[in-house]
Amino acid sequence: MDLENQKRVKEAAEQYGAENVIVIFGAAEGEAAGLAAETVTNGDPTFAGSLAGVPLGLRVYHCTEQAFKSQVDSTVYDEQIGMMEMVLNVEEIATEMKSIRDQFCKFKD
Repeated sequence: MDLENQKRVKEAAEQYGAENVIVIFGAAEGEAAGLAAETVTNGDPTFAGSLAGVPLGLRVYHCTEQAFKSQVDSTVYDEQIGMMEMVLNVEEIATEMKSIRDQFCKFKD
């Protein structure tokens, strides 16, 4: 997650309350999605950005996870994300995201 996005997420959590913020990722690999998710839940593991040492505990999902997919109009989802589902390892990504939520998320759905 780049430094500008870290700043935006931190500002949103401060402005709206961390309990009211959910971050949706679209990374193509589980490891990349997991690293970004860890950044907004447990703090930047590289200690480079505004979230260094700042564990926000935010809820995090990947755009291909059922919890997100079920909340989106199916026609829009198919048009915007459907093709991604066919080429990504959706199960691996979901497993990684669940692991991050289980370890670091302060807020439960």
